[in-house]
Amino acid sequence: MHLWIALKALAIWTGILVLAVLNGALREAILVPKLGMAAGLVVSGVLLSALIIVVAYLALPWLGARRTIELLGIGIGWLALTLVFEFSFGLLQGKSWQVMLEAYTFKGGNIWPAVLIVTAIAPYLAAKLRGWA
Repeated sequence: MHLWIALKALAIWTGILVLAVLNGALREAILVPKLGMAAGLVVSGVLLSALIIVVAYLALPWLGARRTIELLGIGIGWLALTLVFEFSFGLLQGKSWQVMLEAYTFKGGNIWPAVLIVTAIAPYLAAKLRGWA
């Protein structure tokens, strides 16, 4: 993968990160109080997954990646960045590994693991939706 594509992918992931933070704020301020914890988590996870796919779809022409290996590499890169961010932020907050790993289970409406899968395949899926892959 070319450095320029990698830098663009990083910029797109940064935008996804901003959307994820805003989604979390929406979840805590509105979705969970109105729908309850389990339903709020599901709606938030589905919304974030949809946003990631939309961002990937819209950004794909600018990104310039067309080959399947590039698209999957970008998705895996986004997944890795997300995991590094999540665990680093959690450690900075003083969370234990046990508490942080709870987010990676399907308990109580949590679909975060599915969101991570969507993150990993979003560039490839966006290319499929565009008829490129």
